[in-house]
Amino acid sequence: MGIYVRQGDSLWYYSQLFRINIQLIIDSNRDIQPSQIAAGQRIRIPGFLGQNYQIQRGDSFWSIAQNRNLSLDALLLANPNVNPNRLLVGQNIKVPLRVTWRLVQGKQHYDFSRMMSDIARLQEVYPFLRVTNTGNSVLGNRIPEVLLGNGSKRVHYNASFHANEWITTPVLMTFLNDYCLSLTNGSSIRGLSTFPLYRQSMLSLVPMVNPDGVSLVMNGPPENETWRNRVIELNRGSTDFSGWKANIRGVDLNDQFPALWELEKARNPTEPGPRDYGGEHPLSEPEAIAMADLTRRRDFARVLAFHTQGEVIYWGFENLEPPESEVLVNEFARVSGYEPVRSIESYAGYKDWFIQDWRRPGFTVELGTGTNPLPLSQFDEIYEEVLGIFLAGLYM
Repeated sequence: MGIYVRQGDSLWYYSQLFRINIQLIIDSNRDIQPSQIAAGQRIRIPGFLGQNYQIQRGDSFWSIAQNRNLSLDALLLANPNVNPNRLLVGQNIKVPLRVTWRLVQGKQHYDFSRMMSDIARLQEVYPFLRVTNTGNSVLGNRIPEVLLGNGSKRVHYNASFHANEWITTPVLMTFLNDYCLSLTNGSSIRGLSTFPLYRQSMLSLVPMVNPDGVSLVMNGPPENETWRNRVIELNRGSTDFSGWKANIRGVDLNDQFPALWELEKARNPTEPGPRDYGGEHPLSEPEAIAMADLTRRRDFARVLAFHTQGEVIYWGFENLEPPESEVLVNEFARVSGYEPVRSIESYAGYKDWFIQDWRRPGFTVELGTGTNPLPLSQFDEIYEEVLGIFLAGLYM
């Protein structure tokens, strides 16, 4: 919601008026000098919407504010061109409405366009969120990164490296929404106050690493005839893509990283297909390149890649992980009930490469149980299990 500055106003005053932490207001208005706001400037207030309201007989700004648990001045700020002493029946005004509900409805068919729509909506209501473009997929779809928090500890979460593991995306997006709700409403999550997490950490989220693959699994092959024919051929003539993990070119993005890639290549398919083909060389695919470039640029303290399924957390690679990794994974296991597994005979994954090149904690978290793609009936249970991991990744 936007308001316009009056003579003598300050961001501190707005934070008191709307009961929003001043840092969230500052971070929602990065183009403005907090100590030098001027009359007429537009200020975004996070966590609020301007709701249309039609004046009824007997209404006054005072009565409307009282009924909505608002201060009178908040209503005046939202309606700078309305004379409160001359209200007319049927006149439209804006009423500040604190958002207390989820904008993200994760328990549904959740494809690339749904995610992009939700990111835009979240950024509109929570303008302290920053959205960057890490790169583009083979078909030119954006791979967005969402950033929140100001802290020096840089933490990264990603989802949907694998196409038929798409349920990880709405799970991660639901956490993003709940984190924003908690910050703007001053509420806790599982008894944990979230503003200290916001202050000490910068959380980077890439909710859908593989948008083309997710679209293939969820919506079927592309309309473009060349691509359509190609993916059906790679899928052995079938139009059932429920077993598809790879990107649209048939390359498994989590077998693409230069961490003993040759060993992974030697035991996997030698040609593109639905799963496990590691490409002609490491980092051949634009989605993997985007993730590698982002990781180098951000210099993360730790990374968590969310996959399905198995209710396990992989946390080691070739004994290169630091001692801190074991402390972290034991806390993740405690809060989720998932089983920590140090390593299996698997190479060339994103977290493998991160551990190898940075010697910092990296984790692959396998959500839920069953056959991919997991059914939406598991969504609520998965979210409750993984919520503790999302939080612990920030507070530990």
